[in-house]
Amino acid sequence: MSDAGLKAVFLVEQPVLLRLLTARLGNRADAEDALQDMWLKLDQTPSAAAAQPIAQPAAYLYRMAANLAADRRIAAARSGARDTAWLDIQPSAEEQPTIERALLGRERLARIEAALAAMPPRMSTALRLYRLEGIPQKQIAERLGMTVSGVEKLLRRAAKEIYVHQRSDEAELADRHRLSSEGKSHRGT
Repeated sequence: MSDAGLKAVFLVEQPVLLRLLTARLGNRADAEDALQDMWLKLDQTPSAAAAQPIAQPAAYLYRMAANLAADRRIAAARSGARDTAWLDIQPSAEEQPTIERALLGRERLARIEAALAAMPPRMSTALRLYRLEGIPQKQIAERLGMTVSGVEKLLRRAAKEIYVHQRSDEAELADRHRLSSEGKSHRGT
């Protein structure tokens, strides 16, 4: 049977194919989409009829519809499993940081970035490579053209500078808080 003949059988059998697909897929909208996919496959795929004629075109179309329905059900099940897995790894509302914690985290990050900016370039590079990119000290030493013990010293100094920078920022914040609370108490008396 030629391409045109198979398409003609499709058009005749379309209502029955739609009922079959609706029964297999569970709803008419999905069945209509599958029927459209069948038509496109018939329209775009060169017919095997030239090489081998189809003896029972209606049976061929029913099998094609059944296979398409099975493929769609499998794809829907995989999609559902993928969505469920995605939702399972999402943090719950209790795990989300509060606004206050998020702001404190941003402030802390800004202080660390300021400390990194104040460091000599070689020191901040070594720290970024080690802490952020996870590169071993030996490879950092090779990249920077220095010894491993030199990298270790740079990393210790960098950690110390960040610690000192954080402590000075925290002390400054505490002083501001103390001054603002003293100002409030003097105004109230």
